[in-house]
Amino acid sequence: QHPGAAGGPGAQLGASFLQARHGSVSADEAARTAPFHLDLWFYFTLQNWVLDFGRPIAMLVFPLEWFPLNKPSVGDYFHMAYNVITPFLLLKLIERSPRTLPRSITYVSIIIFIMGASIHLVGDSVNHRLLFSGYQHHLSVRENPIIKNLKPETLIDSFELLYYYDEYLGHCMWYIPFFLILFMYFSGCFTACKAERWMPGPALLLVAPSGLYYWYLVTEGQIFILFIFTFFAMLALVLHQKRKRLFLDSNGLFLFSSFTLTLLLVALWVAWLWNDPVLRKKYPGVIYVPEPWAFYTLHVSSRH
Repeated sequence: QHPGAAGGPGAQLGASFLQARHGSVSADEAARTAPFHLDLWFYFTLQNWVLDFGRPIAMLVFPLEWFPLNKPSVGDYFHMAYNVITPFLLLKLIERSPRTLPRSITYVSIIIFIMGASIHLVGDSVNHRLLFSGYQHHLSVRENPIIKNLKPETLIDSFELLYYYDEYLGHCMWYIPFFLILFMYFSGCFTACKAERWMPGPALLLVAPSGLYYWYLVTEGQIFILFIFTFFAMLALVLHQKRKRLFLDSNGLFLFSSFTLTLLLVALWVAWLWNDPVLRKKYPGVIYVPEPWAFYTLHVSSRH
């Protein structure tokens, strides 16, 4: 700004503060494109598969003698590691965003994320340990053979409360800030540079495992409404920025491609199990998205 320009240094300082506080996309931010974060996206995908998807599998694989039922399982330790590593990777992702994002929203989201994931850790630990006692995930709490005959009946209410903390409160406090942070990061992944509008080869290789993991997250976490809302918000933002001649950079393309693949996989999953009478009974609502573990206990483990 020239010394004689209207507004003076005070106005320029105020404009810079508002831009940093509210994260508005400027021409400088659009030109400042970040390279593809191969290290972060690789670690993010790897730890999602190992620590989140792999924890119930590890619990079933490791001998029960190593982790007694009255002690945390190996899957619980996986979950503890996830609760530490994932917020750290999300913060590193936000740090590398070419756009200035609101710090207060980021920090509050991370705090709520950790609280929700920790609540889920306790509820999910007990629910998965109940598998060794004959608990069946494809049935509701009150319909389970090991639960429905408990005396006094108020014990059943306690198990339903545990299920509520696991499947509803824990998931909401875990996934809402998770997708909010991803969307905030995605909002800064736009560029006017044509050379940055393509994904490198390693990014293409990561799309499939990333999209497949988000399919597991959406179906097992029962968060299809949250996911579809986030996806269409991303799509609307892409169309809006396109009118300004701004396009997704390699990081934005990777995230959007992963979510698109997830939507396709969810649609195929629902179509495959559309006429399953038992799962239809457990998920009677308008939105029918069965959980993979409910499918496992109904059609896989029951055969063995």
